[in-house]
Amino acid sequence: MFFVLIEDLKNHVGEEVEIKGWMYNKRGSGKLYFLQLRDGTGFIQGVVAEDDVSKEVFENAEKLKMESSLVVKGKVSKHPKHDDVFELRVTDIKPIRIPDEDYPISKKEHGIDFLLDNRHLWLRSKKQWATMRIRDEVIWAIRKYMKDNGFVLVDAPILTKTACENTTELFRVDYFEGDAYLSQSGQLYTEACEYALGRTYCFGPTFRAEKSKTRRHLTEFWMIEPEIPFMEFEELIDFEEDFFWYILQSVLENRQEELKVLERDVEFLKNIKRPFDRLSYDEAIKTLREKCGSDVAWGDDLGADDETKLTKLFNGPLFVHRYPVGMTSFFMEPDPNNDKLTLNVDLLAPEGYGEVIGGGSQRSINLELLEKRIKDQEINRKEYEWYLDLVKFGGVPHCGFGMGVERCVAWLCGTEHVRETIPFPRTIYRIVP
Repeated sequence: MFFVLIEDLKNHVGEEVEIKGWMYNKRGSGKLYFLQLRDGTGFIQGVVAEDDVSKEVFENAEKLKMESSLVVKGKVSKHPKHDDVFELRVTDIKPIRIPDEDYPISKKEHGIDFLLDNRHLWLRSKKQWATMRIRDEVIWAIRKYMKDNGFVLVDAPILTKTACENTTELFRVDYFEGDAYLSQSGQLYTEACEYALGRTYCFGPTFRAEKSKTRRHLTEFWMIEPEIPFMEFEELIDFEEDFFWYILQSVLENRQEELKVLERDVEFLKNIKRPFDRLSYDEAIKTLREKCGSDVAWGDDLGADDETKLTKLFNGPLFVHRYPVGMTSFFMEPDPNNDKLTLNVDLLAPEGYGEVIGGGSQRSINLELLEKRIKDQEINRKEYEWYLDLVKFGGVPHCGFGMGVERCVAWLCGTEHVRETIPFPRTIYRIVP
């Protein structure tokens, strides 16, 4: 008798093993019980037949309630009707903790507010389990890709004095004798580190005080932000494509079971091809007006509806590049062929999921231009002097971008709202649990 994880039971058919976990459902009565068991790595049905076990073991099976923790021993067998499905013919049950009351989240339907109030328990459900494991896969794929491509991880501060983009989206906190803000991006700090370490990236929580109620927004989310010295703009688009493709293939290769649990259209994901389609902002506006009946005008930002309409015209992720200067951040390089445009790019996920990689651009090293933009945008220059030093002392062409983990996971899982792609979501209405 030896301890085995449920995900490894397929390698122990015909053997007697021990598993440790939880019973999340039970059916049967009289002489036979079917226990639905999980241990974090997978799920299996345990069959308890009165004729095969002692009276004590059968009574233990009768006593079990939803979410009882337990140690179960039994013989592994293939399911009689389904391939790649296994059962455990139970020989012994040792309860660890049997709840004194009924489990709050039963099999019946619950509203989203109730589920979020009980997020600490909702995470145990099968679809949430699958989503969190795909999130884990995405994060490991990100780290492996960065490692394999020569990047060094740097940790940007969470408490900052400066904004990377819109100052109205900052959470203010009291910081001793003054104010500080929760970071909305680690980009500027990562840029500083690339001058010392070469290819760098930061990866951590970021905060946006957007009063948005859409399915795409959280007030706290995780973002990967690479910075690459000596990279030109067209190289950046190729790099983003390769990076995103790697994540997609990693999930398809390693998380088939989880995608099945989520009932994701895996064939759609498998049929995505490289290279991804690319449209300039000018072309995107023209396409929206001529093919989608949109009234969007040149100079308007692409809203969620515009992005959805646009991506439905393509079979995979879509790059939109070279937005107007007035819509972009102060540190982005203008297009040398048209100073009304910026060398920047967003990657839109298909199926209406919108921007999944943003902030991609060639960073400007034109000190005069940076000074002018800081003044024009009424940014406190003193707080950005350290950033201007990067250009003064050895500034080089470089590129970078940011990808929110939750939006990426939402698309891969086919999940409607990003709040289900992070263990404990933070929105404008929710900070508990």
